[in-house]
Amino acid sequence: MTDRIELLEVALDSFPDGIALFDVEDAVVAWNLAAEAITGYAGTDLLMHPVPRPLETLLEGNRLAQFQAGAKVVTKLGALVRVRHNLGHEVPVMARTLVLRDGLGGRIGTAVVFHPAESLDALPHGDTGEDGEVAQSQADLEDRLNTEFEDWIRGGQPFGVMWVEVDQAPELRRTHGAGACHAMLEKVGHALAQGLRPAEEIGRWGQDQFLIISHERTAEMLAAHAKTLAGLARTADFRWWGDRVSLTVSIGAAQAIGGHDETLAQLLESARKAMEASICGGGNSVTSAPGGHTCLPL
Repeated sequence: MTDRIELLEVALDSFPDGIALFDVEDAVVAWNLAAEAITGYAGTDLLMHPVPRPLETLLEGNRLAQFQAGAKVVTKLGALVRVRHNLGHEVPVMARTLVLRDGLGGRIGTAVVFHPAESLDALPHGDTGEDGEVAQSQADLEDRLNTEFEDWIRGGQPFGVMWVEVDQAPELRRTHGAGACHAMLEKVGHALAQGLRPAEEIGRWGQDQFLIISHERTAEMLAAHAKTLAGLARTADFRWWGDRVSLTVSIGAAQAIGGHDETLAQLLESARKAMEASICGGGNSVTSAPGGHTCLPL
């Protein structure tokens, strides 16, 4: 008869996902071949040792995806975390953490299932170019997006996003250079921030783009709010070498809707397509997803 431990090892190694099992002290008791391939750490070097510091972020999924006896996993995708590969580079992964309990409800360990983020629905965003500040803003917003979206899945407050592109940015960058464009984007970002609700957040999502996380209750309210913000962007007083540049924005608004099997990446993609529809319509407008069909010219 096949040894039960050998059978378990073969079963775990057959999965394309990284799978790690930890005891109550967070020592590694199982580490499959996919986990080795993703992280560069061999299971033979980890077994019965505490999880190495570069991999500790895998256990952060506890706060987003817990498992209790008889309960359902509250998320399909888990949390976006970054682990440090054995060779030193950073690897973004989507990690789902399950707390393992005995028949009496006591915690006996933890299981983590993880994929490289690029093998899942990686979050769409704008091109950062050479701007490290924009790249950092994207990373910060991704953390907030995942947290807010998971909260919505669990029945928390409504969740929606607005993808904003400044219509004049590409031309200004071409004619006046990156410095002028950067100064203009700061003006627009400040103007948009003045109109945000207390719980909303804005950040750079691309060279010429912003992303706003919102909690309007309906898609219609989100679109109306986006229209107000677009009006504020037009009031931004931007001057370059004495010349006043008139500013407008194109906005795509997408609201997470209960009962739909929609991922965060799909929601963002809906917002991007809606924003692109606003641009194609001549700019200075708000388009509401799904389908990018409800365009509100300003």
